[in-house]
Order: sequence, then C-alpha cells, then structure tokens
Amino acid sequence: MLIFNEGIIEAGCDEAGRGPLAGPVVAAAVVLPKYDPCNPLFFNPLITDSKKLTEKQREALRPLIMEHALSWAIARVEADEIDRINILNASILAMHKALAVVEDDLKQKGLLLEHIIVDGNRFHQYNSAQQQKAIPHHTIVKGDSKYISIAAASILAKTERDHIMTSLGELYPQYNWKKNKAYPTKDHRDAIAKYGPCPYHRLSFRLLPE
Repeated sequence: MLIFNEGIIEAGCDEAGRGPLAGPVVAAAVVLPKYDPCNPLFFNPLITDSKKLTEKQREALRPLIMEHALSWAIARVEADEIDRINILNASILAMHKALAVVEDDLKQKGLLLEHIIVDGNRFHQYNSAQQQKAIPHHTIVKGDSKYISIAAASILAKTERDHIMTSLGELYPQYNWKKNKAYPTKDHRDAIAKYGPCPYHRLSFRLLPE
C-alpha cells in the first residue's frame, strides 16, 4: 500500500452503503501520521479495500486504525436524505461531514488539512469553513486498494455501517439485516414483498424487481 502525498496533512476518504436498499450511507476520513516504521498502519498487509477482507479482519483492524491514525472521523447520511438528494450526493455529503470533523480535530493539534484523496471518480469540491478556501483533492479509481489512508477509511466506514444495520436489524428482524446488511438479496426483497418497507428503506430505490 502506498502514501499519495508524503509530508503533508492529507485525508483519505471512502464510503460504504451506496448499494443497499435501506439504512444510511456512511463515510470516513482518515489522516495518517508522519511516516514511522514502528506504526503498524504502514506495514499491516490486511489494510486494503474493506470488501477484500472478512468481517473478522475488518473488526480487528478498526481499533488499530482508530488508535494509530493521526486523525479520523465517521459520518452518515440517512435514508430520507438519500431519497431527497440521491445516493451519489449523499455519499459525498457524508464524506464532507467526516472531513469537517477531521478538520476540527486537526485544529486541536495545531494542524491544517492540506489535501484530500477519494476512492472512485466522483467528488464535489470540499470548501473548508475553517480555512475559507477549497481544499485540493484527487479522485482515484480503486484507491482503496492502492493507498493506505483510503483503505483505512473504507474499513472504518464499512464496520460502522455494519454495526448500524445490525442494530437496526434488532428493530426489524423480518428483513434479516444482521446478515444481508440491507443489500438487495433475495431474502431481503422477499421480506419487503411480504411486510412492505419500513421507515429506514430508501424509497427512491427499486425495492422490488419489476
């Protein structure tokens, strides 16, 4: 795994939950510390695209990232907002929310965010309220399998969303969210057909096949 810009304060961003039929989209931003051969984030072979990891591996990496990153934040945008502004805009909004929290944390450390790297090929300019300017960014296709900070963000976003859907699944056990995490699986769609949608479903999505 690589570092995109070494020597500057750079946040890696990714999201989880664009495809599911229910629940929030969750994003994370992670800023790495200065390169340190003793920091486990720089050499852990499991830090990669969260989709390539098992749930057990992701859960083991989550506290490691939280402890050894210079700064990190997680944010979410709920289903009703997704319906209102669409899933792409909601995903980017969640990333912007996470970046704002990271900026606040960095300020407490006497630091300023200088650059942003984002997984994928779509992003809206992030305008820093603190610095009163746009922060430069790069979008990187498959960035979560290339750059440590994006990979770490993907792991935090994925584990957070899984926790959320497991909790919501206790309220609505008929949809089996503990297992399917609200993705459009057969069991999930069968449950929607039988019980109808709940308040956490994204009504702008195609909940049932035509």
